[in-house]
Amino acid sequence: MFVPRKPVTVPFRDIIGPMRQSTHRLTASTRGKGFYEITGEVGSWLSQQGFRTGLLTLFIQHTSASLVIQENADPDVVKDLETFFSRLVREDDGLYTHTIEGPDDMPAHIRAALTQTQLSIPILSGKLSLGTWQGIYVFEHRRRPHQRSVVLHACGE
Repeated sequence: MFVPRKPVTVPFRDIIGPMRQSTHRLTASTRGKGFYEITGEVGSWLSQQGFRTGLLTLFIQHTSASLVIQENADPDVVKDLETFFSRLVREDDGLYTHTIEGPDDMPAHIRAALTQTQLSIPILSGKLSLGTWQGIYVFEHRRRPHQRSVVLHACGE
């Protein structure tokens, strides 16, 4: 007969040390549709927080822009992605009911739904553990310039 043992609870802090959290709001200025790299700003803020290991979460507070991790070595990559999304989600008032904010608004919402509003990136040795060619981008889906708010939350030790 199986007799379950009483579970042993070990406080998380005793396993890896005391956990800390830090938050920040980053503002990204866009000039219209396209990709705007924020890797440097994010990495700079993180390095000032003193984390050795943990997790960084980024969250964009908008429904017509998104966040992506993409290649930052060859600018043709983000150019081709923008071209692809323009073909995939056309700006055509005849396709959408929600048109009060202009012909680029509903397509912007669809693009945001197809991409991401939040990213999670591990922190290793005090740095973002991005790959060699990876960068963090605000992907602006509207034609006109915007100020986009990205909330950063780091948790770790």
